[in-house]
Amino acid sequence: MLPRGPLRAVLFDWDGTLLDSYQADARAYLGMFRTLGIPWGLEELERHYSPDWHQVYRAAAVPQERWTEADRLWRSCYRDERPVLQHGASRVVHALARRYRLALVTSGSAVRVRTQLRAFGFDRLFAEQVFGDEVPRRKPHPAALRLALQRLGVEPAASVYVGDAPEDVVMARRAGVTAIGVTGHSPVPQRLRDSRPDALIARITALPALLARLGS
Repeated sequence: MLPRGPLRAVLFDWDGTLLDSYQADARAYLGMFRTLGIPWGLEELERHYSPDWHQVYRAAAVPQERWTEADRLWRSCYRDERPVLQHGASRVVHALARRYRLALVTSGSAVRVRTQLRAFGFDRLFAEQVFGDEVPRRKPHPAALRLALQRLGVEPAASVYVGDAPEDVVMARRAGVTAIGVTGHSPVPQRLRDSRPDALIARITALPALLARLGS
């Protein structure tokens, strides 16, 4: 599905897409697994990675009654992490903000992501921000993306969503939004390709040129 008519809005995933966060996320997961006595390493995490961390918990056989504890442990392990932006992400976001309405739709918590957005000077560039703890259903359910579009006042057909995971693609498709996958930032690049996004780019720096073609 490609935009029908002029492109008006660009909506982004945060972790992995604009923020180079997978290594930080993975270290927090592995620290949490060690504390819980779960014998998982990077190989298992990469095989089962999902922006819906409850899917990861299920795959790792974390009992549901311990999910709250697992969340707390992950946050504790992540506290000292300082992930940086993907190369070129700041330049891309500032350039696109001059042409389109921008929004952020992330599975991350409002407290964490808002803090990171302020640290990078991004907090005023996104007209709308929807966080994982603001909606009852996680990706790939389209609730968060639909909420962002409603707040923007932009039709799905005039929008694109940019992400690094297959769940991002499925969410966009269910919301009627053009899905763009960033393979070079993805921890699961083959699964991302297999999800058949409407367009693929290797890096976020290729996005402005792609959008110029899609909007023409």
